[in-house]
Formats: sequence, C-alpha cells, structure tokens
Amino acid sequence: MLKAFTSLQLHWQILIALVLAVFAGLLSGVDAALFGVSFYSVYDFTGTLFLNALKMLIVPLIISSIIVGIMGIGSGENLSRLGGKTLLYYAVTSFLAIVTGLVIVNLTMPGIIDGQPIKELIGLADVPQAVTDKVEGKGAGDIVAVFLRMVPPNIVFAAANGQMLGLIFFSLLFGFFVTKLTGREADVMKSFWQAVLDVMMHMTNWVMKFAPLGVFALVAKVVAVSGIDVFIPLAVFFLTVVAALLVHFLVTMSLILRFVAKVNPWLHYRVMTSALLTAFSTSSSSATLPLTMECVEHKAGVSNRVTSFTLPLGATVNMDGTALYECVAAMFIAQAYGLDLTLTTQFTIVLVALLTSIGVAGIPSASLVAISIILGAIGLPLEGVGLILAVDRVLDMLRTAVNVFSDSVAAVVIARLEGEKDILQG
Repeated sequence: MLKAFTSLQLHWQILIALVLAVFAGLLSGVDAALFGVSFYSVYDFTGTLFLNALKMLIVPLIISSIIVGIMGIGSGENLSRLGGKTLLYYAVTSFLAIVTGLVIVNLTMPGIIDGQPIKELIGLADVPQAVTDKVEGKGAGDIVAVFLRMVPPNIVFAAANGQMLGLIFFSLLFGFFVTKLTGREADVMKSFWQAVLDVMMHMTNWVMKFAPLGVFALVAKVVAVSGIDVFIPLAVFFLTVVAALLVHFLVTMSLILRFVAKVNPWLHYRVMTSALLTAFSTSSSSATLPLTMECVEHKAGVSNRVTSFTLPLGATVNMDGTALYECVAAMFIAQAYGLDLTLTTQFTIVLVALLTSIGVAGIPSASLVAISIILGAIGLPLEGVGLILAVDRVLDMLRTAVNVFSDSVAAVVIARLEGEKDILQG
C-alpha cells in the first residue's frame, strides 16, 4: 500500500493526507494519547519540523533566484519593463480582490443578524494578551514602516528575522550590479549564483517528498483544536470570505489567464495543485515558494528568467487573498459594532487594505496586524479582532492558497507579455 501511495503524483498524495488529517484531528482531539504521548504533540512536532525545513530554504532560495533572474533579464530597459509589468499586475489584482470582497460583504451583511449587530448577540470574544500585545498601538503610520523595511541597516539581521522586503531589495540591487561586471568576474558570479540556485531547487525537491506527512500533521493539529463547532456562530462571515475568495480564485483569475495571458485556465489550475494544497496546509506563501517555483517553471513552462523575478517578489508583496480578507474582516467588525459606513469610509478601507497587504509578511496570521491598522484608520477598537479569531486560522489557510495562485498567474501573464510561447501547452 505504501508503494502504491508513493507512486501517486505529489498533489494526490497531499490531497489524501488532507482528508485523512481531518478525520484524525476529529477523532483524536487534543487529549487522546498512546503510551503516554498525545497525538496532538505528535502532530505539532511533525508539522513544525516540516515547516522549519521549508523555512530553512527561503533565504538562500530568494537571494539566489532573484540574483539569477536579474542577471538573466539584464540591466536598463529590460529590467524596467519587466518590473513595471509585474508591479502593475500586483496592484490591479489586489485592487480587484478588495473590490470583490467589498461587494460581497455589502450584500451578505455578516455583522448583522435579525437587524441587530452581532456584537450584541454573541458579545466580543476575549482577546488573548499575545494578540493584544501584537496589535496594540498600530496605526496608519505603520504603513510608512513597510517602506523603511525595504532598506534594512543590516541585511543579515533582516534575513534572520524574516524581513523579506529588505532581503528582496538587497537581492535586486546585488543582481543589478552583477550585470555591470565584465569578463572573468562576471562569469564567476553568474556561475556561482546559478549553481546555488540549482542546489536549492534540488534541496526543495527532497524536502517536498515529505510534504504529505507535513500536511497531514499541520491540518490534523488545526482540526484537533478547533473542530467544526467553532464555525457555527460565525457561519455567515466565514461563508462570505470563502465566497469572495472563490470568486477571485475561479472567476477573476480565470478571466486573466484566458484573455490577458491567452492560455487555458484549467491547465494552470491543474499544474498548480500541489503548490495550492501546500499553501493551504502551511498558511505561508513564503514557505510554499520553493514548490510554487517548481510548478510554474517545470510544469507550466515559464522561463527561469521570469519565475525567479516575479515569484519571490510576489510571495512578499502580492497578497490578493489577504487584501480581500482584510477588507471583509474590517467591514464585518464595523457592522458588528453597528457602525453605518459611508462610501468615504469604505474607500478608506479599500485604500488601507491595498497598502497594508503589500507589507504583510508571508507567515501565518500576520494579517491580524494589518486588520488592526484598518480598524484604527476608521476609528474602531482593536478588541474587534476578537470577533474573528475563532475562524481566522482556517481562513488564513484559504487566503494563502489564493495568494500563491495569484503569484503563479502573475508569472504566466508576464511571461506571455514578454513573448514566451511554450507555456501551458498541455
């Protein structure tokens, strides 16, 4: 049976692991144990080990892939053209995601039940002190700090602390100035960084062999803690977010693939399956980056020149699902408090959600900080975050998958606009 399982394609292995994890988590719960060792502790250890292995790859992979990508693009006009197209795509798709969320949350009104704000019906949940400490004192001025982090005073410290914006900016500069070298120096640098990237991709392939086990542990751990009862009081909000994410994922992205990239959307959904399942289970677009690059480059057929530039950048600054969720969550909390939002206030939410989504790190639940910034911008108390904590973890898994898929679509779109032909040819 084990041989038959390992002979399946990776995305089928991960999908089977996901289904088994739900049953395992429900059956074991937090307390069940065998020989004095709780199943939950086994889930926690295995899932953490897998996440650590993925995160171990992030810094060298981002540095080498961006430098190789910039070296392949060259300097001057080519770099400006590719960078401009990439950033324009990120801005447009994030804006479309936010507007989708805004329209659907205004239609469903999840913060109002039977004409009453939900706060009065269920009360605000107690906010854990850790969350309060994390978001307290955040305001719209924190957006400025996002841009300050782009130029870190210590690149080693930035890498060690997961400050990806600074790491990406440094790698972009380094790659750009490598293109200024000539002769033997240029050959040595290009050979070195290409070799580093090749080694990192081999390491990624090895780590991903353990993905089904890691996914099983991560999902079982979430189900063991949360169960399914947690969704009942927040069902309308939960379904609103899921509906908005599905519209963006299935409709908006499909239209972009069909009419902008002029490729078959179904083929792209198929080649991205393993990356999407990994993104769902890890809740981290950064941790999923190695597999995203493998799927887009080796399965979709996008050149290394494009993937090594767009995907590492997208894993940090392109957060469609997160931006959509921030907007819906802020609107839900405002409705729950009985606040009648004007068009101006809603525009403020859209603008701040767009800006904060750029700087949200690709790690689980980082968007809680961004939501607190939006709440501060429209004058709501931070305690409102307590309303969404119960379902945030599962929704985090869903929106991360949308983030990763949008990154992959960006690579396909940019490659097609750059004239690449042999993409998603079945």
